[in-house]
This record gives sequence, C-alpha cells and structure tokens, in this order.
Amino acid sequence: MKRLAIVGTNGIPARYGGFETLAENLVRGLAGRWDITVYCSGVPPEQRKDEYLGARLLHVPLRANGWQSLPYDLLTTWHAMMTADVLLMLGPGVGFALPANVLARRGLVVNHGGLDEWTREKFPWFQRQVLFWSSRFASRWSTTNIADNTLLRDSLMRNFGADAEVVRYGGDHVQPQSGRQPDLDAKYAFVGKPYHLAVARAQPDNNIHLLIEAYERMPERQLVVVSNWNVSAYGRALFEERSALPNVRLLPAIYDPRELDYLRANAAVYVHTHSRCGTAPSLVEAMYLGLPTVCFDVATNRETTQGQALYFDSADTLIAVLGKTDVGALAALGQRMGDIARAEYRWQTIWDRYDAILSAACQR
Repeated sequence: MKRLAIVGTNGIPARYGGFETLAENLVRGLAGRWDITVYCSGVPPEQRKDEYLGARLLHVPLRANGWQSLPYDLLTTWHAMMTADVLLMLGPGVGFALPANVLARRGLVVNHGGLDEWTREKFPWFQRQVLFWSSRFASRWSTTNIADNTLLRDSLMRNFGADAEVVRYGGDHVQPQSGRQPDLDAKYAFVGKPYHLAVARAQPDNNIHLLIEAYERMPERQLVVVSNWNVSAYGRALFEERSALPNVRLLPAIYDPRELDYLRANAAVYVHTHSRCGTAPSLVEAMYLGLPTVCFDVATNRETTQGQALYFDSADTLIAVLGKTDVGALAALGQRMGDIARAEYRWQTIWDRYDAILSAACQR
C-alpha cells in the first residue's frame, strides 16, 4: 500500500474540531487502502495511542495551536515529506515551506478548511498576514487543492488563481441515541423536557454571545450550549457572566460520540451559530440526525443546507424566526435536513473521492 501522512491537526482520536473529525473518519474508511500515519500534538503519556482505527499515530511533543503551531507544522510536514508517498495537509499550515515538496517529489493534497481564514477577527494582524501567504503558497504548490464548500473553491480561484476540488464532510457516522439511556438520563435530567441545542467552539465568530442574548429574552425556551469555555478569554467571560441564567445550560466540551449524539438526538431544535466555516461537520451531523436546524445567515451555511433551513443574523431575528415557527413546521424542517444529508453527506462517497485524489497525487 502507498504511504499516506495526515498533517495539520491535533491528531486522533478527534478531540478538538472539524479537521480532527475529518481525519478520524478518513482513517476509518481509507485504512484498508493506504498505509496511514497521523501526526498528533503532545498529549499526556497515559492518553497516547500508537495505533487507532488501523492508522499509525506519531506523537510530537508540541502543541498544534498557539505559538507552538508553527514549529509543530514545520516538523511534522518535513518528516512526512521524507517518509510518505503523499501528504494530506488539513489547513494551509506552513504553506510558505511547501515549495520544498517539489524537491522531495511527494504528492501534496491541501484541504483549505474554513472560508478566508486570513480575514478572521480572532487573529491578530500579523497572524492574518501569515495565514494569507500560507494559503497563497499552499494553493500554488499543492498537487491538488480541496475545498469543502463551493464558496471556498470560488475564493481560492478569486484570490490565488487556484483550482480546487469540492469534497464535503460526511454525517452518517452519527448514531441516534434518543431511546432510554439510564446513565445519560441521570446525568442530563433536562432531556425529559424540550430544549434547543448548539455545539460550537468558544470563539467570537461562532456568535455564542448573540445566541445566549436571544434566549435570555425567551425565558420560556430552554437552551443547551456545548463548548470548550476554558480555551479563550471570550469563552471564560461568557461562562462566568451567563452560566447562572435559569433557562440556559452551558456544558463543557463533549468528545464521547455516544454522549454527544444523545444530546443532539433528543433536542427539539439545533442552532448552528458558525459564521466563518465552510461545510461545518457539526452542522452536517445535526442534519443527518434529522434535527430542525436554524443557522446563522451566511452564504456557506445556506449552501450546506441548500437554502432549506431557517436563518438568523441577530438576536432579534432569531427570536422572530423561532416565534413564528410551530411544531409542525419544525418537524417538516427536520425531515428536509435529513433528506439533504442522506443524499449529499455520506462517507462512502467522500472516501472514494479522497482515495481517487490521493492516488492521482502519487502519480504526478
């Protein structure tokens, strides 16, 4: 089998975000076709695995985020260039170093992730410049670019003159857990009554502050938000200021798929607040579970849901949308979301696309 290296993430098992979810599910489907190594950021020794789902895990004593991300990406990318036949880089990472890939004569496939990362307000000016030039170099020197949304594909062409293949995420790995689960029923006693759910990382462009503001003004509705509150000043401040609201529950990040699927499958409504993603895995997963979905109104979310969800762009519009949507309309909405997901977001199709793209990259 050809050797595939997956770089640019915290690693697997997935315990961070969309790229980790993608890496884990690609390993699940491609491990029998490829000899896969996944590079992982430093974790405590007791949590380390040498192998997962048929892939070799190579742990690096650096963090994949923050100031250590640059040396982490440089080290893992360099090592992968020396040992693999083809690299799958999730995110443009150290794009400025990728011309070395021509000398190494390795295939390089870059998944560019979210839409126009270099414009995100959460990054300081210097980091935005680095992201812009990394994206430019990565799109130029890759064997193939991948975008998870047509708007990202169009952006790569508009900004860098780079073609890209559109390959989305799958959602059919989720498992409905709406039946009785005694341990989870006891842990989450609120599940017995209707509640709305959001799952998002605690960063400003995921609009959790706006979401909580809306539900603070709708005390008759229950909101549950799952997030990694402690990883940012934004998240810590929100948790400290709003965790006492009687109709809002702020839960820590949940990485156990059974537990997360239980909370999602029992929700009455899923609220997707991301504004700067491409095709967000959390949105696709909620759709696959047939959840009535209300999305922050940006073009990428409309494209993912084919314009069939409900949309909001402020606390006022979220309140208005929910206020005029009855139970029957929500049920029909959930059916539409499930139909779209089952037609568009299946892992078998995505595995086959990645397999073909990676195989072609090995031949160039």
